[in-house]
Amino acid sequence: MVSVKQLDAIVARLRGQGTDDGTVEAKACGHGLSKDIWETVSSFANTAGGLIICGIDEEEEFAPVAQFDLDRVRDQFVEGVGDGGSASVVAHPPHYELSRGMVDGSQVLLIEVEELGIQEKPCYIVARGVQGGSYKRVDDKDIRLSPSELYEMQSVLVPSDADSGLVAEATVDDLDDDLVAAVIDGRRRQSPRVLKGADTREQQLERLNITTREGSVRLAGLLATGLYPQQYYPKLVIDVAVHPGTRKSEPGGPRFIDRQICDGPLSACIEDALLAIGRNVRKISYVVGAGRRDEWEVPEEALREALANAVIHREYSPMFLGQAVSVDIYSDRIEVTNPGGLWGGKTPDTLEDGESRCRNAKLMALMGAVPLEHAKGYVAESQGSGISSMIREMESRSLGRPQFVAKYDSFKVVFARYGAELEHNRMWIAQHARRALERREETLLALLRGHGAPMTVSEIRSMLGWDSDDIRSVCAQLQAEGLLREDAAGAFAAAEGTPDVTQRRSAADELRASILAYMEPSEVYSAQELAEALDTSVSRVRYALPKLIEKELVRATAGTHSRNRRYTLA
Repeated sequence: MVSVKQLDAIVARLRGQGTDDGTVEAKACGHGLSKDIWETVSSFANTAGGLIICGIDEEEEFAPVAQFDLDRVRDQFVEGVGDGGSASVVAHPPHYELSRGMVDGSQVLLIEVEELGIQEKPCYIVARGVQGGSYKRVDDKDIRLSPSELYEMQSVLVPSDADSGLVAEATVDDLDDDLVAAVIDGRRRQSPRVLKGADTREQQLERLNITTREGSVRLAGLLATGLYPQQYYPKLVIDVAVHPGTRKSEPGGPRFIDRQICDGPLSACIEDALLAIGRNVRKISYVVGAGRRDEWEVPEEALREALANAVIHREYSPMFLGQAVSVDIYSDRIEVTNPGGLWGGKTPDTLEDGESRCRNAKLMALMGAVPLEHAKGYVAESQGSGISSMIREMESRSLGRPQFVAKYDSFKVVFARYGAELEHNRMWIAQHARRALERREETLLALLRGHGAPMTVSEIRSMLGWDSDDIRSVCAQLQAEGLLREDAAGAFAAAEGTPDVTQRRSAADELRASILAYMEPSEVYSAQELAEALDTSVSRVRYALPKLIEKELVRATAGTHSRNRRYTLA
């Protein structure tokens, strides 16, 4: 129930913005219940719920309506929603709650409308039918649902057989022999019994749902193993477009900087799309051992996962066969969008639960046996880990999580581009470091510089998922080199100013000499004990000790990550 304070804040917000919004609708109801209130009931029930305030007028800056008859409006609403003995004006009426409120000393009627459960949608005005009477809420508007949105809403829990559909003109000659062989081999490795009794090629194709018993090619089989599926479905491609700014077709600029239509079997579409993305994003170099490697500003692995999810989980019913998967590259982000919304009861809140629900089960099984062309493994793992994998790849590099935008008839993954920030970090490191840092070191510095405030080991671990001892080791190394500073609470932050290499070396050598001078023969010390004795940080001691061990001046009593690790003079 809306409290007095909440209602005051809501009305103040409406007056400040001069209009309703996505969660609140004002209805004057000056001569009884507004006729268009049922459009709002439908839109709130089909979207995310909302509040209807009856008795204030948007045209009069949301002032109370004179002589508003609250009891009459309330009774008309209850009657119309089907709780007064008459048939409901709307099909699948939502749960609601009525209450009274006060605005500027006048009574108003508050109607809190709840969102319908996924299995109950859509709520629609009976007299207009489901096609003409179903609405969704978009900002302050009640917008009629499109046919594709209604289809997705009504079939969200219905097992789909679209990928089982037959491609009328296709034959086995349209299949790629190498891909077919790879799928057969992959499925046999994954499940030895899957081809039991299927001795001939025709039987194997049927068993794997590439073809029917009569030899007709299924849509899933064509998409996974076809030579050129676009001969029959020209729009089943990945359309990669590079835009010059932050939105499409900005005035005065070129429509596209680059564009590629990625076709062929789905595995080829994914790889070609990655190549197109790769030539339009920044690359960052990292030291790995004695060599270097280039990584994209948005991790390639996260993008591959998003593309695979898009082509496997998209909607393939006839209504959607004319829509492509799109990749839009803007100056500040990359968007991967597929036709068809979330299926099987999945919501944005449950995307990370690890539970796999796939509308295209046959296609998923086939793509799970198609090997990746430029990486290890298969196109799809069928473990429900795709979303978590994207998030993990981004967070492991101190990049923001992908944003997931779920609509009724589409699903979008948005990756922020960090090229400018990465380049700024690289410049900072080049100015401050006296060596090429490893990726983990750069990742940690990027996290701390972006976070601003000092972070504890526990906070770093929660962000990056690293082992605590590894974090302490990296922090100690960077602190000893003057790139990090540690506060009294044991939290770390990027150092300001340019460290002096001579001072760093002399300080490190001085600490090592102090450690040796303090340690007594045959005595055993922990890093904590040495730090307290020498009035310094544990991380500095941990950084100094490996050099002493290397020179065989000090000996460790246990492994690097052991809790029982102690130190004694060698």
